[in-house]
Amino acid sequence: MKQNFFKGLAKLNKLLLPSYSKQQLDLSKATKLQLAIFGWRVYVTKRALG
Repeated sequence: MKQNFFKGLAKLNKLLLPSYSKQQLDLSKATKLQLAIFGWRVYVTKRALG
């Protein structure tokens, strides 16, 4: 059940949050908000896959 929740959340993230990999964002120059969004997306994706 948790995995299904995170899969839905990952789809929602894909629609609402920006994709920094497509924008080729340099993580060393990213703001704290951008790093937080990036980390959140990684966390949700990891939980959805595993």
